[in-house]
Amino acid sequence: MERLKLCLLSSEIVPYAKTGGLADVAGALLPELKRLGHDVSAFMPLYAAVRRSRPDLLPVDGLQDVNLRIASTTYVFSLWRALFPGTDIPVYFVDCPSLFERASLYTFDPDEHRRFLLFTRAAIECTVRMGGVPDIFHCNDWHTAFAPLLLRTVYAASSELARARSVLTIHNIGYQGIMPASALEDLGLGAAVARLDAGDLGAGIINPLKTGIKFADMVTTVSPTYAREICDTPLGMGMQQILRERLNPVVGILNGVDYGEWDPRCDSHLAVHFSAAELDGKQANRLELREVTGLGVGPEVPVISMVTRFAEQKGIDILFDALPALLATRAFGFMALGSGDDRYVAFFDELAQRFPGQAAFRAAYDESLAHLIEAGSDMFLMPSRYEPCGLNQMYSLRYGTIPIVRRTGGLADSVEHFDPATGSGTGCVFNDYDAPAVRWAVGTALDLFDDRPLLSRLMQNAMAQDFSWKRQTRLYEEVYGLAMAAARSA
Repeated sequence: MERLKLCLLSSEIVPYAKTGGLADVAGALLPELKRLGHDVSAFMPLYAAVRRSRPDLLPVDGLQDVNLRIASTTYVFSLWRALFPGTDIPVYFVDCPSLFERASLYTFDPDEHRRFLLFTRAAIECTVRMGGVPDIFHCNDWHTAFAPLLLRTVYAASSELARARSVLTIHNIGYQGIMPASALEDLGLGAAVARLDAGDLGAGIINPLKTGIKFADMVTTVSPTYAREICDTPLGMGMQQILRERLNPVVGILNGVDYGEWDPRCDSHLAVHFSAAELDGKQANRLELREVTGLGVGPEVPVISMVTRFAEQKGIDILFDALPALLATRAFGFMALGSGDDRYVAFFDELAQRFPGQAAFRAAYDESLAHLIEAGSDMFLMPSRYEPCGLNQMYSLRYGTIPIVRRTGGLADSVEHFDPATGSGTGCVFNDYDAPAVRWAVGTALDLFDDRPLLSRLMQNAMAQDFSWKRQTRLYEEVYGLAMAAARSA
């Protein structure tokens, strides 16, 4: 494939800022695309937390104190630069204190849409000013989803941008960035306002993600099954029709795993390492997990864990009946780590109080503990209502921690239900979104734990899986080629 100039626009990128999988994907793609020989760069906002943690950022000459007008307000931004760790890939940070100097990456402030509209426009205009307009602007989620429309309208007369194409990746279609129609003037579309969805405007809203889906040259999402689900089922959250109407269908590419960070053979968070060929270290991590979390179950009793964001998407509702009944009737320990919705926090807190020593809970996110949980648990529970991709099930496979997952999205694409008759499969997979299905899946996994020859086969199958980024990045490369060749709808 010809060498392309690629520019990734993302609201968060590891290691600079992270709230979820978007940051992981962005941080993984950059060096992999560079390895394939492409000219790669990235843009993200300069949040307050990034400014404090990155005092080594360098100002970009000629792009300090630049005016950018949104409706009647003139904002001033500057551009800063760093090299992505271990590479020569430039990462540019759009610095606009009046919009990004806030307590958190994302807010519910009335100008939230302006924050990312300025970021998107500043990124596009800076590529022109630096003489580095890319072949592909790779946009991510609603925050940068206006870029495809802006390229076709506001910037259509720019000779520098005439060849540029856009790819939009949907990491979670549930987050669409919907804003009131009163923000219409902020977009600066002029006569091109007619390109927006008339039905939405009539309903008093503007939907950035829908706009991006309509005008991007290619649209991707983070697993093949999720790509089908958002086009054909209620999981499309109202976007089913516009996704099906595209000239170029949405492409599902399963996220990869950074095995430099998540591998029990070299995990920097673990005191004792292990591998599929030498599993003694897993037992050492089992003992440490029990000590750290206060679980009182013996070493012969399996531990099932969760590390998750506490949100409705994650399927915690169906655990309300299933988990207490299982803990009361089966011998296993349970550990949950995460934060989010108060009612889920209360559920796990009450579970730990009701089953002291058998259930434990940490209401926070602790990176080191998350790694120890993957290494020291026997099973990992993900009962998601929907899951665009999911990463923990793939981490679990590498650590020999058997995933118990619902058949949806990336969970369906990465975990195969184990068949004792043939010895094939990598985990326990259930279909229905209800408590009986959870009880069946957990019970099946616990029964397998008691059959040591089958358990050994299952663990070896799991640890042999390879979800590295190498293959997935090639698929993105193919998408970029399709974007360059794509015919455009009106």
